[in-house]
This record gives sequence, structure tokens and C-alpha cells, in this order.
Amino acid sequence: MGTSTLPAVLTIAGSDSSGGAGIQADVKTIAAHGLFAECAITAITAQNTCGVRSIQNIDPAVVADQIDMVFEDIRPAAVKIGMVSSSAIIEKIAERLKRWGAQNIVVDPVMVATSGARLIDAGAQEALTLQLFPLATLITPNIPEAELLADTPIKDEKSQEQAARLLVQQYGCAMLVKGGHRVNEASDVLAYETSDGLQTTWFTHPRVDNPNTHGTGCTLSSAIACGLAQNLSLVDAVEAAKRYLTGALEAQLDLGQGSGPLDHMWRYRRGYC
Repeated sequence: MGTSTLPAVLTIAGSDSSGGAGIQADVKTIAAHGLFAECAITAITAQNTCGVRSIQNIDPAVVADQIDMVFEDIRPAAVKIGMVSSSAIIEKIAERLKRWGAQNIVVDPVMVATSGARLIDAGAQEALTLQLFPLATLITPNIPEAELLADTPIKDEKSQEQAARLLVQQYGCAMLVKGGHRVNEASDVLAYETSDGLQTTWFTHPRVDNPNTHGTGCTLSSAIACGLAQNLSLVDAVEAAKRYLTGALEAQLDLGQGSGPLDHMWRYRRGYC
């Protein structure tokens, strides 16, 4: 056996056949951070940059087996959870992560599409909030998802911060409410508990003029998990992830006929130039 070590990050999410989001985006992000990527696939999707044609959930027992096999052999230092649309799958994930004492869990609650359409039913949402949220280090809802979870409208930075603080109090874990859905803003707010009480930190980066944003949420949450796996503080992990995502958007990759993917390997390409 070798003597070198490399932190591993496990992504639990759906597969995107076009490679822009889900498991594929997560694995690219983890690799781009120089870490070892592992995965447990929750669903197979047939999709491309123009839309989704079909979805097939994986048997919950198989999802559980994937998680067990990962932890039995190469234990991850962090876990990112993405698309989980079935209550039965959510229950299995929570059960296995509790059994293994998983740490540094980042949950990207894929609940509402950019169009505003709900992506999971009420039963799956309840399982997500009751079973997975209590295990999380961080939840990363976008504005429509935060509005749904907090049951309050978000119209400006003040209401965005209020929602983040409310969700921390409601679910007992840190919340990063992402501002990308606001027309002229790209500011995210992190709310988290410290020994001095509930704190908030804003992350403001210039909005990148790029219509190709497929997989931004997956990429950001995976990048945060990478930071946590490398023992960064939560604030530093979010800041580093935001810089990485900004660079991936600024690379202006243009693939496909719809909203295309990001350039997850932009740092490597920039180094080659």
C-alpha cells in the first residue's frame, strides 16, 4: 500500500447525461480541487442543455449499498447531497450517513427549478427537512427554495438575510441563501451559529454575463464540500467556492443549444495558456 493520503469527497446525487450538472458536475468540481471523488447515484436522468426527457430513480437499497461500500473502504472527509426526489431514498441516505457518522455534509436542496416549477413532492420535501437537514453542516437553497422552506417572500437583501436567519433557527444548521435569482444581484448570505450567537456573512461577487449556467448550484455546493474536506472554516470554504464558481462562469464555455455547462477545469486551462 502507498503512504500518501488524499481527502475524498462523496457526492450523493442524480446523474446528468449531458455532463453539466448532478454527479458529473460534482465529480469534475472535486477533481478540479485536487481531491478524490466518490459517488452514490440516486437517479438517472436523460437530459441535455435544452431540458429533461426522463428520470429513473435508483432502488433505495442500491443507494444504501453505494454509500456503505464507499465508507467501508475510502471514507470521505465530506459529503455533498444533491437531487433526491424520493422519500424512500432520502430515508436510506439519512440512515446510512447516521450509521457511518458522516461529517461535513452539504445539502443542496434541489426543490424548485429556475422556472419556478417544484421538482419534489410534499412527502419528499418533508423527508428532506426532517431526516437530512438535521445531519447537515450547511444547506444551500436558492431564493425560490428558501422562500418555500421559510414560507416568506424574498425581495431584497434584507428579506434574504432574514430568511437565512429564520432557517437556521428552524433547522439548526448553517444556511447559505443564494442570490442568483435576483435580477441584478449575485450576492449570497451565510447564516450560522457561533458561541456569540447567530451570525451572518455576505459574499458579494460581480454577476457574470453568461447565459450558460447549467449546474451552478451543484458546482457551488460541491466546491464548498471540498473546502470543508480540506479543513477550511465554513466561511472560508464558501468564499473559496464562490471564487471557483465565478472563474468557471467567466471562462465563457459555450456548448449545446440551450443553457450550457460551466468550465469546471478553467484553472487548468488558464495554467496551460
